[in-house]
Amino acid sequence: MKTKLFTLVALLLTGVTALSAQTGKTLVAYFSWSGNTQYVAQQIARQTGGTLFRIEPAKSYPTDYKPCTEVAKTEKETDARPAIKNRVADWDSYDTIFIGCPVWWWTAPMIINTFAESYDFRGKTVVPFCTYASAYRDETLAKIVALTPDAKHLKGYGAVNRDTKGLTQWLREIKMIK
Repeated sequence: MKTKLFTLVALLLTGVTALSAQTGKTLVAYFSWSGNTQYVAQQIARQTGGTLFRIEPAKSYPTDYKPCTEVAKTEKETDARPAIKNRVADWDSYDTIFIGCPVWWWTAPMIINTFAESYDFRGKTVVPFCTYASAYRDETLAKIVALTPDAKHLKGYGAVNRDTKGLTQWLREIKMIK
């Protein structure tokens, strides 16, 4: 009887462990101004089953390109932390966090600093991604990694504008999909 009880308890504990390994969720957090990063984030969420979270500034950026770049440049030069309108619900339930943004002034927009500083990344896996026109992909991905030093990091991805060629292959390579 003790052997059967011990076996039953062992099976239950194994089942609980397996269940908790499967309940870890994926969050795809992104900041997008023009819609390019949003498009890439949507493709990542669609393929991974992740939950989308749009990082929205409390004060919207200008909708015209030149005024927006001027605000972004000032934020970078002053090391600003633009306020974020919303918060991730149930943060602790996410194990893997994709963080995406466009390249602004050779790096991640300052609102990404605000996002990274707003949450505890210990025990999380961070996967950086970005959209860019022609350069500074690697610097932007590295910035996201630097902002989340307590996390484990997987290889990042960069898309030129909305070109997601290679996205599925990358998700397979980092073992986020089969």
